[in-house]
Amino acid sequence: MKVNTQSVNFNADQKLLVFIQKRMDKLETFYDKIIKADVFLKVENTSDKENKVFEARLSVPGDSFVVKKQCKTFEEGADIAIASLERQLKKRKEKLRTYL
Repeated sequence: MKVNTQSVNFNADQKLLVFIQKRMDKLETFYDKIIKADVFLKVENTSDKENKVFEARLSVPGDSFVVKKQCKTFEEGADIAIASLERQLKKRKEKLRTYL
């Protein structure tokens, strides 16, 4: 799956990009019709420790899923957001299965 990762106001290192790519690739085991994924990484200028925002948009035929999580690290945000996307994809697959 093609994952388009954009980091806003900072440069993401290669390790983070590879981590995100591997996690997003695992979503294809739950739903094989994923067209593409857009990931946005943002650092907010606040004194709060949880200033890292991980936003993912997943495009599937006829629909798209958007998840936005704010955490201390991008890795933690990615794990939580991808788990949420996983649940949404499983739910969609079950719904489609009932109509067939």
